[in-house]
Amino acid sequence: MVPPTEPASPVESTEDEGTESVSELNSSPVNKLEAKSPESALKRMLSFRRSKRSPAKDKASEDSGTLRRNNGFTLKGFKQNEEGTSAKNMTDTSVDKSGENTGANPILAVTPPPSENQIPEPSEKMVPPAEPTSPVESTEDELNSSPVNKLEAKSPESALKRMLSFRRSKRSPAKDKASEDSGTLRQNKGFRLKGFKQNEEGSNAKNMTDTSVDKSGENTGAEPILSVMEINELIQKKQLLEAFASIRCLEKEVITEKEAKKYEDNPTEYARKAKDVDLLCNSVANSIKSIVEETLDQFDIDESLLTSMVTVISKEEKAHADVQSPRSSELDWVGRPRKWRDVWKEAVRGSAEKRVRNVPISLKEDNDSWLAIHLGFLRKYVTEDLLKIKQSVQKCYPDDYKVCGRYVESFHGAISSHLQNLLQRPLEFSELYALLDWVVNTYYSKTLLGHPDLQAEVKTENLPQLLPSETWDKLKKDYKDSLAEKIKHYLDNILKLETRIKWKEEKQPETSQTEYDSSLSLDIQTFIGQHKNESGKILESLETATLEISIRELREFIPRFRKAFVEWYKEREDLLFVPYLVAYVNSFRDLMRGLQTTFNADTTELENVLTDVTMSFRKDVLDKLKQKTQPLFKKILTNAWMLNSEILDSIMSATVQFCQHLKHLEQPVNKDFLGDAHKYVVREYIIQAIKPRKRMKRAKREKVGNKMKEEATVIHNCFEELGSDVDWLNSAIHYIANIISEKNRHKIKEYIEEICQAYPDVRKEHIEAVLTCRGLDRNKKKSIIQKIDKLQENAESVADRTLFAEIDTPTLVTCF
Repeated sequence: MVPPTEPASPVESTEDEGTESVSELNSSPVNKLEAKSPESALKRMLSFRRSKRSPAKDKASEDSGTLRRNNGFTLKGFKQNEEGTSAKNMTDTSVDKSGENTGANPILAVTPPPSENQIPEPSEKMVPPAEPTSPVESTEDELNSSPVNKLEAKSPESALKRMLSFRRSKRSPAKDKASEDSGTLRQNKGFRLKGFKQNEEGSNAKNMTDTSVDKSGENTGAEPILSVMEINELIQKKQLLEAFASIRCLEKEVITEKEAKKYEDNPTEYARKAKDVDLLCNSVANSIKSIVEETLDQFDIDESLLTSMVTVISKEEKAHADVQSPRSSELDWVGRPRKWRDVWKEAVRGSAEKRVRNVPISLKEDNDSWLAIHLGFLRKYVTEDLLKIKQSVQKCYPDDYKVCGRYVESFHGAISSHLQNLLQRPLEFSELYALLDWVVNTYYSKTLLGHPDLQAEVKTENLPQLLPSETWDKLKKDYKDSLAEKIKHYLDNILKLETRIKWKEEKQPETSQTEYDSSLSLDIQTFIGQHKNESGKILESLETATLEISIRELREFIPRFRKAFVEWYKEREDLLFVPYLVAYVNSFRDLMRGLQTTFNADTTELENVLTDVTMSFRKDVLDKLKQKTQPLFKKILTNAWMLNSEILDSIMSATVQFCQHLKHLEQPVNKDFLGDAHKYVVREYIIQAIKPRKRMKRAKREKVGNKMKEEATVIHNCFEELGSDVDWLNSAIHYIANIISEKNRHKIKEYIEEICQAYPDVRKEHIEAVLTCRGLDRNKKKSIIQKIDKLQENAESVADRTLFAEIDTPTLVTCF
C-alpha cells in the first residue's frame, strides 16, 4: 500500500532553501555515504535523483513539477485538480501495490535509490517552494528571547530557523559524521515532521488530530506528530487540546532520549529541544491568560473554548502529577509541572484589575461630581460581570475551581487597590463622603455583592476588609478634617451674609412673638442636622464626630461673631446695635437648646462660651449706654442741676430709649441686662453725689437731699416699667440723701448703720466722702467712721449685690 502523500510545510519550505543543516543531511535515508564535500551535502539535502530518462519522460516531469524529498520532511508531489481530488485518490490511481506507476496519470517521478558511488543531482526544472505564511510573528518575541538565539535576525527565514531551534554551522566532514550519529533536532521520533491529508472539504488540523489524541492527552500513534511550527499554529488558533497532545509527545521523547544519555556528547542539542518544549508550554500559558481576559470582554461566552482550556489544565496536572516542580535554581522544566491552574488564577486576577481599571472616569474639571459618577459606573459594571460569571462562566468549570469565589476575591482586591489609588488624589469633602458611602453602603448592598442572585456564591464574611485599617482610618480622619473646614467655612459665610445684607442695609431684626429673633439658629441647626444625618448613614461614630466637630466650631465662631459685630458698630450709628444684639443673644441661646434637645449633644463647653459671650454683650450694652449718658451725669449736684430737672430727664430719656429693646430678650437674660442698666444709672448718680465739695449750708443741704430722693424715685419707677427687678438698689440714693440733709447727728449715725447693713460692700472711704459732703469736721467724721468696721462685720453679704465695690472713692475736691 502506498503511503499518503505529505504536504510541504512552511518549515520545510524555509529549511530547503540553501540550508546546510547537518541534521537534515544525516537523517536522509538515501544519504548513507559519508559527507565528502559541501557540494555533495547540498545535493543530498535536496534529495533529488538524477536518472536517465527519455525526452518524453523529461517532458512529463516538467509538466507535472517535482518536489523535494528530504530526511524527516519526506515530500511527495501531488496534483490538485478542480474538483479538489485528495492526494490519496491520486496516488491510488497512479501507483500499484508494488510501488510502480501505472501510467494512468503520473504525478511524481520516483527514481530508484542511487548506488553507493552515485551522487544525485538536482533537477534542472526544480520549482522553488513558496514561502509559508504562519503566525510566527505572534511568538517571535518569545522565541527570540531564547538564550541560544543571539544572532541578529536578518530575514524572515532566519527568524523561523531560530524559532525552530535550527542553527547553521560550518562543520568539517568529521563533525558531519558525528552529527549523523547523534541525530538532529527535527529528525528523531517526536520531532519528525510529517504532513497532513487535506480532504475535499478542507478539513482542518483539529479534525485530523482528534483521531490521534486519546482522552489522556497522549498521541495514540494513529497520526503523525506535528512540527513545532504547526503546534504553535494550533495554540494561536486556541486549539489547545490538539496542541497539548503533541507537546506532550515531544516532551516524552526528549525525556526518553535524555534518559538514554543520547545528549551526553551534545548537550546543546538537548537545550534546543528542551527550549522548544518550554516555549510551546509558555505559549499555551499565554493562551490561557488571553482566553480568561477575553471572557468578560465578549458579549457571548465561548463555552467550548473555556471547556477545552479547563481540560488542558486538567490533563497537564495529571501528566505531571507525580513530578515535583524544579527549584528556583533549576532551569530545566522538561517533564515538570507547569502549574497552569496558577496561571489561570493569576489571569483571573489580571482580568478583574483590567475591568476595574477600564471603568469610565471623568476629569474633575469637567464635572464636580466626577467621583460619585465613577463609583456609580464601578458598581454597575462589577455587578454585571459577577452576574455574568455566575450565570454563564461558572458552568464551564469543575466545582473545585470555585470560579465565583475566585472572581469575587479578584474583583475585591482590584477594587481595593483602585480605591487606594483614588485616595492618593487631593479629595474634597463631597468626594471623601462619596467614597465612604460607597465602601460602607454600596459595596455590600443588594446592588453589588449582596445581590440576590449572588448570595449563594458570594461569602462576604470570608473577604478581607476592603480597605486596610490604616487607609480606612486615614479616610475617616480626612473626612472629619474636611467636615470641620466645611462647617467653619459655612459659619464664616453666615457672618458675611449678616454683614452685607443686614448690617449694611440696616434692616430691622426679625421678631418672634415678643422677642427679637434671627435666622442664625435655624440655619446652623439645619446645616448641622443635615451633615449629622448623612454621617450617621455611614457610621454611628461619624455621626457623633459630626456633632462634636460642630460644637467645637461653634465655640470658636460665637466669640468671633460677637467681636465682628461690635467692631462693625464701633464707629457707626448705633440705632440698630441693641436690637441686633438682643436678636443674636436670643438666637445663640436657642441654638444651644436645639443642640441639647434635638441632637442630644453635650453642650457643657458651649454653655460656658455662651455665658462669657453674653457677659461681653452686657458690657457692650453698658458701654453704649455710657457713651450716651456720661456727659449728663457729670452735671449732677451742680448749680444747673439745682435749678431744673432736665438733666435727669435727659438721662432717663436716653436710658429708656436705649433699654426698651432689652425687654425683647428672652427670660431670664432680659432681667440681667436691665439690672445692669439699672445699677449703672444708680452707680453713676452716687459717684457724682459723693464727690468732695465745699461745705454746704443747711438750707442747700436740705434742697439737695430732697431732690436726690425725688430723682431716686424717678429712676426706680422708670426701670420698674422696663422690667427691672433689682429693688435693692432703690434705697442707696435715699440713704445718702438722708445723711446729706439730716440735721441731727445721731440720726446720721443711724443712717450710716442702715447703709452698712443694706450694702455690705460699702467702705469707710465711701462714708467719709458722704460725711464730707454733709460738712462734718474731721474729728466728728473720725468718731463716726470708727464704728463702721464693727458694722460691716455684723452685716451679711448677699451674692450678686455689689454696688459700692464698683465705685472708686474720689480724690479730687471740686467747688460747689
